[in-house]
Amino acid sequence: MKGKETLTLLFLLISGLLFGSMMGEILGPWVPFLTKSKVITWSPAADLEILKYDLTFQVKLNLASIGGLALAFWIYRRMK
Repeated sequence: MKGKETLTLLFLLISGLLFGSMMGEILGPWVPFLTKSKVITWSPAADLEILKYDLTFQVKLNLASIGGLALAFWIYRRMK
């Protein structure tokens, strides 16, 4: 059961980030501080002679997306 709970939490957190970002874009013209973003990037790479990879992960956080993340976590806690 632990794996299902983890997937549920992950799904809710990603949904919360997306919901918060959308709300930030919608409310941005009236509440401009919601759209100020900070970009977090992680780029793992390796060249192992026979295998080479280069990945880039980027998360763009703003105040609205953090609010959506907190709301999603609150919903998860209420579900338990």
